[in-house]
Amino acid sequence: MKIHQIRPQFSEFIPDNLEEGVLYISERYKTASHKCACGCGEEVVTPLSPVEWQLRKERGLVSLHPSIGNWNYACRSHYWIRRNAIQWAGGMPAKQIALVQAKDKADKTRYVGQINRLKDSVAQTTAANSTTSNKPSWVTKALDTLIQWLTGR
Repeated sequence: MKIHQIRPQFSEFIPDNLEEGVLYISERYKTASHKCACGCGEEVVTPLSPVEWQLRKERGLVSLHPSIGNWNYACRSHYWIRRNAIQWAGGMPAKQIALVQAKDKADKTRYVGQINRLKDSVAQTTAANSTTSNKPSWVTKALDTLIQWLTGR
């Protein structure tokens, strides 16, 4: 049976058995999981990152962006989670799904490239600083902090 509301539950770990109608969120491990809102019983995992899903919290309400497209499941359900509500989206033809998946893959590849370039820059800056000083510069510290924030490490 389709659900129209979801209840957020924040915890460090995602439980082994997911309850219907609950969005389990681990901010520490940057992931959210729930049972498919169509009622098929499939478990949906949404990694939280700048290039996958973003979680918005406001006064006890949560939203995930972009939509949840369960195109690899038999149900092929498609919906948004907005302010604890499930908003159903229409089906998508296979050609459009393929375009979305290709764009997602390109976005992830570009993001990983940016992270790697930042890491290389930090390594070069650190190497340059180590020859002139034993203390890392504020730039190195700022880049390290940025990389930790982006990668969740």
